[in-house]
Amino acid sequence: MHTEPQILLKDVSFTYEEDASPALSHASVTIRPGEFVAVLGHNGSGKSTLAKLINALYQPTEGNVIVCGYDTKEEKLVWEIRRRAGMIFQNPDNQIVATIVKEDVAFGLENLGVPTEEMLPRIEQALSAVRMNKYADSAPHTLSGGQKQRVAIAGILAMEPSVIIADEATAMLDPSGRKEVLDTIRMLNRTKGITVVWITHFMEEAALADRILVVTDGAIEADGTPAEIFDRVEKMQQMHLDVPPMTALADALRKDGMPLPAGILTVEDFVQEVEKILCPSKSAT
Repeated sequence: MHTEPQILLKDVSFTYEEDASPALSHASVTIRPGEFVAVLGHNGSGKSTLAKLINALYQPTEGNVIVCGYDTKEEKLVWEIRRRAGMIFQNPDNQIVATIVKEDVAFGLENLGVPTEEMLPRIEQALSAVRMNKYADSAPHTLSGGQKQRVAIAGILAMEPSVIIADEATAMLDPSGRKEVLDTIRMLNRTKGITVVWITHFMEEAALADRILVVTDGAIEADGTPAEIFDRVEKMQQMHLDVPPMTALADALRKDGMPLPAGILTVEDFVQEVEKILCPSKSAT
């Protein structure tokens, strides 16, 4: 099994201006191929800085960022890194560069100098992967926010990346748009093995990840599974972060004496554990 890190941060610090406090300070992170890693943190914590360092939009002030085996400090490798690690930004309108959907998906391929005969099937496959084929000839401005983000994802997929970095990619979307974008990314993670770095302030999205990093004041404060991270309810609150509603409810009931186990994240988890307590004979059958 291939276990070389896909993303490696080695004692990385980044400062926007001289004499300013570091936006990220001595961060060390290893992300393996195929992992779905959510990144949480309050505004100004350093999580977006982390995303931009991975995508080589910034170079570290100290330390090294290695993406797919390439050091982001090597200027001549920047395009190669961005081809392998595509980024989805918060505002879908800021990512649309063409007046026709399929031309927008082609944009990154044109920059890479991919021949036209190779581009066409890659565009078709990318739009198919995000279920946007029927909109190939549409004008992007006629699409919903969720559909625009799926076009942005298709543009990244056409470049055949190993990594997708999403920086608050669902923040400006309504609940249905958020769901369709997250479902698309999770499907690509599962079916194509694409590594995902998912920066979000929605706890229920983070609960679906394999692993969560919590960034506070420029430092990696916590690293663990969703159950491990969210079960530290008071610690999360101290960092000005929420936990999923069902985790908070289970914690409150536990304090009142209900013997609920740790690791409750979803409504389904909660119902299942409460049934075990209230109807032990039913849950045993």
